[in-house]
Amino acid sequence: MRKRNTLMTFLAAGVLGVGLSTPAHAITSEDAAGRNLLEMAACQENWEASKFKMHLWYNSGQNGSHRNIGYSVYDFNALRPGDGGAHPLKFCRFGASAPWPGSGQNIKNNAASGENTHSKYMARVYYYSGYKKPYQTMGAYQHISRFTTVYNENASFAWIAP
Repeated sequence: MRKRNTLMTFLAAGVLGVGLSTPAHAITSEDAAGRNLLEMAACQENWEASKFKMHLWYNSGQNGSHRNIGYSVYDFNALRPGDGGAHPLKFCRFGASAPWPGSGQNIKNNAASGENTHSKYMARVYYYSGYKKPYQTMGAYQHISRFTTVYNENASFAWIAP
């Protein structure tokens, strides 16, 4: 019953718009995982209008499919929203008749560029799961058209206070 209630809470949060994209220390890691997986803001095609402020793209130069991320992710391949499973974070599916490059692919070790549109926090993409070095940091409103240190070798993400 707990698993079902947790999943319903995530779905309700997405529908009601609960959960801002600012790094929220008061929410649990299960809540954050569920929001990154299930909220509509995660796959909003107009990424600039998304309330999730970290954006990763499959291709360099902010091209191809993307994913909007609102909360830190310990392991792109194993988000645990409290349903007993480990779910990979994937690039969103765009372009029904001609899918954009990267549509539906796992993000882990596939992101070639990113942008941080958060006004207060820096975004850090890590080479290894568990926020382990090396990493690349983007300041507020900074984009990286081609990751250097973590180019197609990225496994976790965290918001960092300046």
